[in-house]
Amino acid sequence: MQIVTEDSAPQGGLRERKKRATRAALVEAAVRLAAEHGAENVTVEAISEAAGVSPRTFFNYFDSRDDVFVMIGADSRTRIRHAVLAAPADLPPLQALRRAMAAELAEVEHQHELWRLHAEVLRRSPRLLVRSLGVYASDELGLAETLAERLGAGAPAEPPAGSAAADDDSRRLALDLYPRLLAAVGVTAVRVAFEHWCVRQEERPFADVFEEAFDHLAAGLRAPSGTAGQA
Repeated sequence: MQIVTEDSAPQGGLRERKKRATRAALVEAAVRLAAEHGAENVTVEAISEAAGVSPRTFFNYFDSRDDVFVMIGADSRTRIRHAVLAAPADLPPLQALRRAMAAELAEVEHQHELWRLHAEVLRRSPRLLVRSLGVYASDELGLAETLAERLGAGAPAEPPAGSAAADDDSRRLALDLYPRLLAAVGVTAVRVAFEHWCVRQEERPFADVFEEAFDHLAAGLRAPSGTAGQA
């Protein structure tokens, strides 16, 4: 799923894997501590100790304590964007997005407890929830820019200096409706599929629910056979 970079070399790959493992350990420690004690009662020192690193190492990965609670899945989202660009040129955009997300979400069933705890932490902390929504909106915008690039709309324009809100407005202005809609629909399909699976885990694997969600999208969201409103 990743584009070829200098990190593809064995030494670079090992270094990057270690960095990802450290970041993941910090996120997991933070989420589990916050679920038990409340996010407002969790310190950088406690998170670092639980992850087996120093507070100084913590700040090599996150600018602030709050960042560790809202950056879950950041590496995954980056890899999805790389995979969308690397997909075969003749693959329709929706299918390119579907394949990229499916490959990255293959392990979600093994990590669902952490994601469930993360959602619980956000629900109990309105401040972190608001910040997290901002991060997700920015990630969705980045995905839309990637889809626009794949569609041949060109690379996103350089944002002007100014506030973050002004920068985002400029980025949205440079995008057509289709890539923005496709990014939003794809992200929403993943969220709904995951929520649906979480309460029905004994019925079927998450991968099957994910594929069904994208089957519905590919079919134009027609009503399933045997339901009211079927065309």
